[in-house]
Parts: sequence; C-alpha cells; structure tokens
Amino acid sequence: MDADFYFAHPYASWERGTNENTNGLIRQYFPKNRDFTTITQQEIDTAMERLNSRPRKRLGYQTPNQVFFRSSVALHI
Repeated sequence: MDADFYFAHPYASWERGTNENTNGLIRQYFPKNRDFTTITQQEIDTAMERLNSRPRKRLGYQTPNQVFFRSSVALHI
C-alpha cells in the first residue's frame, strides 16, 4: 500500500488551516488563560458535543457528526 505523507513546517500556521481553525473554536470554550488542570470531564464533553454538532462550510454545511456517522467507510479498530 502506497501513501503520500505531508508535513507542515514549524511555525507555518497557514499550512495547517483546519488545525488552526479548530484550535480557535476550542479556545472559545477554554481560553488561553484557563488552567487546563481545572477543566472537568463534563466541560470537555459539552465542548466536544457542540463542536461536533456545528455545521462546517468545508463539509457542505453538514456537521462533523453527520459526515462521520453517515460515512460508508468501514472503521477498523
């Protein structure tokens, strides 16, 4: 099986658009000045549910949950 690998350069945030956008969305729930040791599992679960239920332009205005759970790709665990 052949696969291409691509690596972003250090300090080149423009090469990681989706990652940087997701970090910004996460920061809406957990600002930079927040001590991560104080975050509860309930807060994480709430943020995760909201982010995965948020429509994304890149996904044709579907939510990540809709795309993932309607996928016909078999998942191997």
